[in-house]
Amino acid sequence: MGKFVIRATEKGSRFNLVATNGQVIATSQTYKRVSGCKGGIASVMACAPVASVEDQTVEGFEKTKCPKFQVYVDRAGEFRFRLLAKNGQNICHGEGYTKLSSCLNGIESVRKNAVDAKIEMEE
Repeated sequence: MGKFVIRATEKGSRFNLVATNGQVIATSQTYKRVSGCKGGIASVMACAPVASVEDQTVEGFEKTKCPKFQVYVDRAGEFRFRLLAKNGQNICHGEGYTKLSSCLNGIESVRKNAVDAKIEMEE
């Protein structure tokens, strides 16, 4: 079972979704308040299991409805994903991967770990 770890930043709070092996598999945007951060976590927990995957690395890809994971190639040429909520807001993103298959594995890890993850405050 994974866990969400909320940490304070200079501009607010953000969360990391951490897998059982200790690896960070998704990171949020910065929220002004901890309550907003917890709302983002609730959105990940609700959206990740049912979100479709929109692979934007394929020419002529089919756009899908939100919630969805968007897979794309960043400026460095790495594969990345972001999870968009039902309203289209970006709620978390993954790290850069050298292989598409690794990126897709990252999405599956988010799906698996987010559902019943504990929420912790970083000290």
